Amino acid sequence: MNLDELTARLHAIRDRNDWRQFHSPKNLAMAASVEMAELVEIFQWLTEEQSRQLPPEKLEHAGQEVGDIVLYLLLLCSELGLDMEQVVRAKLADSERRFSS
Repeated sequence: MNLDELTARLHAIRDRNDWRQFHSPKNLAMAASVEMAELVEIFQWLTEEQSRQLPPEKLEHAGQEVGDIVLYLLLLCSELGLDMEQVVRAKLADSERRFSS
């Protein structure tokens, strides 16, 4: 997955639709949160086992919500001037330091 290519494609969609005016960091963070809530809703009231064995239509829906979340986070990183790959690698390295025995 090339994050720069994905971000460029997102920017093309954003620019074609004149959405940049709505893409403040605040709005993008809120939009990602809404999409996360939609992902959580899929799992609401399921048992642990049911959550691990989603039927195909729910699994597809979950994938769509995950995609929405990732795309909003890419846009958020772009607006903030953050390199998504760099911040993820830094966080992973921090977790490895903190939680590896």
